[in-house]
Amino acid sequence: MPKFAALYTDYPWADAELERSILAEVDCELVASPDNREETLIELAPGKDAILTCWAPVTARVIDAADRCRHVARTGIGLDNIDVPRATERGMIVTNVPDYCFTEVAEHTMALIYALARKIADYHLATKGGEYDLVAGLPVERVSGKTLGLIGVGNIGSTVAQMAAAVGMRVVGHNRSQQMPEGVTWLPLDELLAASDYVSIQAPLTEKTRNLISDRQLRAMKPTAFLINTSRGGLVDHAALARALAAGEIAGAGLDVQVPEPPDLSQPPYNDPRVIVTPHVAFQSSEATRELRTRVSRQVAAVLRGDTPENIVNG
Repeated sequence: MPKFAALYTDYPWADAELERSILAEVDCELVASPDNREETLIELAPGKDAILTCWAPVTARVIDAADRCRHVARTGIGLDNIDVPRATERGMIVTNVPDYCFTEVAEHTMALIYALARKIADYHLATKGGEYDLVAGLPVERVSGKTLGLIGVGNIGSTVAQMAAAVGMRVVGHNRSQQMPEGVTWLPLDELLAASDYVSIQAPLTEKTRNLISDRQLRAMKPTAFLINTSRGGLVDHAALARALAAGEIAGAGLDVQVPEPPDLSQPPYNDPRVIVTPHVAFQSSEATRELRTRVSRQVAAVLRGDTPENIVNG
């Protein structure tokens, strides 16, 4: 019988064999949950020495049920799906991987900007439907020379800024510290919204940032501007976005993250032809995914060996 056991709440890849092989090195059995419902996780949590989680809600009830757990490991950057204060109260360490997938998310952000500007999705769907008409999609816009406003200029935002500057965009940013990388001008949020042709959100989701972009912020944007969100769905009030699109207050949006996931794609704003929707895939690449899975598994293995893992967020 294995010395340890770990619960894997959910994962967006085909199997957990990589994680299972790494944890086997410390004699740990990995148990994958069949779904990420709270009641299922509560049923599986007792007797587990660690919890690995991607997007499943690791609530206070799940944490309280995990009577032997010492470690909750997030397979990603954000921590909004984990009740970190409750885990801390229970003496569990919480880890994440805050320094991966910068390039992937930045590339996806730039891809959405180009797709919106050049109407790539519109032309693609038209030609697949048998319509070959360049005039039907006009006007299309040049990206070079446009202003990109970044809300949140951390590691990913800074990478987006470098890529945008390299293709001739003017980059402005907003964050609490007012510290900007070279070449990026800090602006108050309302000024950034009014000045930008593209507004990209790269901020973490907290109670203070939930619905950061709602009716008032969308009205502050140019009617020709686009909103891009590759961070967390909860940063945008999607009902407000639907209203803004219907009123012509903005030109369109690129959304890689939604609330809930998956959303009802038959409803606005997701069914609006001016909105590009991708299924929370910005972080994905073969390279980034293998790095993430390996590092999370080694964090768990380190704790089970009695060592200190990387990236403790509550220690």
